[in-house]
Amino acid sequence: MDELIGRLAVKAGIDSAVAETTIGIVLGFLRNEGPTEKVQALIDQIPGAEAAIAASQNRGSMSRLMGGGLMAVGSRLMALGLGVSEIQKVARELFVFGRDKIGADQMGEIISGTPGLGQFA
Repeated sequence: MDELIGRLAVKAGIDSAVAETTIGIVLGFLRNEGPTEKVQALIDQIPGAEAAIAASQNRGSMSRLMGGGLMAVGSRLMALGLGVSEIQKVARELFVFGRDKIGADQMGEIISGTPGLGQFA
């Protein structure tokens, strides 16, 4: 997890605490909206991912009022102070990291199998 947090902090120019929360939010979204087995394979390759997902859900009581899907994720990330360009950088870096961990084919299946995610690939 530390490697991914560091990569996101540098690439998107964000604080490491925000990077960790962002990872939890995005992985939680993928778990809920993406192809279950492929997403779980990715989560299993990131030590600390389960804890980050749980922590992001605990902080997101307002997010339940926003509904689900990509728009809710965007709203939660913007509430952390991320702008559209930072969100795009975060998404791209997560995809690169995912390809490194589970391979391009499996990551491609996650991207194509998750509604709205293709626009960030």
